[in-house]
Amino acid sequence: MKNKQVITIVAVSIIGISVVLFLFIKQKESQTGHTVTDSFVSNTVGLATAKSQETVSLQNGDTYLLSAEIVKKAINGREVKMLAYNGSIPGPLFKVPQGAEITLKFTNNTYVDTTVHSHGVRVDNKFDGVPDVTQDPVKPGQSFTYKLKFPDVGVYWYHPHIREDYAQELGLYGNFIVTPENSDYWAEVDREEALFLDDILVENGQIASFDETTIDHTLMGRFGNAVLVNGDENYSLSVKQGERVRFYITNSANTRVFNFAIPDMRMKLVGGDNGKYEREEWVDGVIISPSERAVIEIWFDQDGTYEIQNQTPDKTYALGSINVEEVVVTTSYFLVARENKDFIESINTLRPLFTKPADKSLNITVDLLGNMMSSMGGHMMPDGTMMGGAVMGTPEKIEWEDDMEAMNKESTTNTVKWKLVDQETKYENLDIDWQFNKGDMIKIKIFNDDKSMHPMQHPIHIHGQRFLVLSTNNTQTNNFVWKDTALIQTGDAVELLVQMDNPGDWVIHCHIPEHMEAGMMSQFEVI
Repeated sequence: MKNKQVITIVAVSIIGISVVLFLFIKQKESQTGHTVTDSFVSNTVGLATAKSQETVSLQNGDTYLLSAEIVKKAINGREVKMLAYNGSIPGPLFKVPQGAEITLKFTNNTYVDTTVHSHGVRVDNKFDGVPDVTQDPVKPGQSFTYKLKFPDVGVYWYHPHIREDYAQELGLYGNFIVTPENSDYWAEVDREEALFLDDILVENGQIASFDETTIDHTLMGRFGNAVLVNGDENYSLSVKQGERVRFYITNSANTRVFNFAIPDMRMKLVGGDNGKYEREEWVDGVIISPSERAVIEIWFDQDGTYEIQNQTPDKTYALGSINVEEVVVTTSYFLVARENKDFIESINTLRPLFTKPADKSLNITVDLLGNMMSSMGGHMMPDGTMMGGAVMGTPEKIEWEDDMEAMNKESTTNTVKWKLVDQETKYENLDIDWQFNKGDMIKIKIFNDDKSMHPMQHPIHIHGQRFLVLSTNNTQTNNFVWKDTALIQTGDAVELLVQMDNPGDWVIHCHIPEHMEAGMMSQFEVI
């Protein structure tokens, strides 16, 4: 009799939970007009806690098993559901020698389709991880094997290329550090540290909801209100007095631009996306847009605690701290700003191309559709442009914060269309289909229209190739570095010299994932 009562109570409880869940889902459907399934609901029951990041050294020919998994993690003191590579956020830090080829055997243990894109690495095209261009999506429970070659020194990263707005936001990102063949490539340091700068949007103690079928926050991208360094909201690093440290910094945020700074500490900028600069230089801060990287070196000659900051024109806030212990380390020499003559000489043959006319020209603009136009009516200028900055009619070069939170939240792929427009053909986004020959050096001019309905900055990423940023608004760059992502600020015209050396079908897109999902991607072929 008692057993029957227990069974009855359990059955009633299960029915009650099912009814509550059903009503919750129906409420979400009525609010958004779209289906919300359990895969996009924050439920941490039975999930493993995210673990500490592992550093993995791989040599030429090595194979490594990588998986995407569901985990739980504490943000603002509350457990939230997140995603992780091999159980950690960030995923494993891979250190690979220049010229090596490795194999990543990847398994998708999440509930959403995914791929692995090795960002900035000039891989063979079929391993670039772009769905419907280079491979099919890796569905839940399925696997895919990536063979990756690393021809260039630098700091790179890996992340999904499906629903990045969701999967990357929830923690699917990790670094590759490619170590140089030449021991003198970088200055001598005592240690190296890799830092991911990120943010995540939290509402009512949980990660702000996502819709399974429709991407939101498409106007400005999803700004977070909890800032993370290496997945931690209270990041802290201890070093010894006298140590020289090289930091590899990656911005994995959806849309936030960081101005990375450490007050009262001299920082030496030595490298960017794909290697070293012509000349190392002392800087007070480094602006890093989504998917960009920076390599800096610091000599911690004084003990004490130093705050890592994001310094914007309107606000400065802490990202973490560095504690310098009063345990003096003797160094053979101090950090100096070097001139890299080998790199300067390596690009000398390209300098006659810097002033040639652009081979291709793209304009960045946006269409606001249907309900979005109606809701923005009060914010439009007499000439049809939007109010884009603190002063009406004068858009800021960078939008550091979400100053239109409600409107941005309601914007979706149905109401906002971001566009790359070919100025020769007037084709837009994926209708653009450029073709180049292997070995071509192509000059691309990109103009970010400050008279569009919503002007803002865009980090433009080119797959499979590398480029030099030649000029901004006709002012030539005075310190070159190979890159794969360029921040195009509002109103700027930026010229890139792209080395088309890697055959295959590739894409160019904005690395704000909500903008890419809202159309801002085009395709090209190198034959």
